[in-house]
Amino acid sequence: MTIEARIRELGNRHRSLEDAIHREMTRPLADSIQVREMKQRKLRLKEEITSLQARTG
Repeated sequence: MTIEARIRELGNRHRSLEDAIHREMTRPLADSIQVREMKQRKLRLKEEITSLQARTG
């Protein structure tokens, strides 16, 4: 897999997590622990994307 393809894959996962976070937060009794964990995963994805983008220049 090329770096560009990996960045696209990670970007898709990042957007999916954003959607899942939004859905959970709009529920009447949102699970704050689950939201926090999803936000942490989303941040790790963003950091990996940024790192890969820096490599491609």
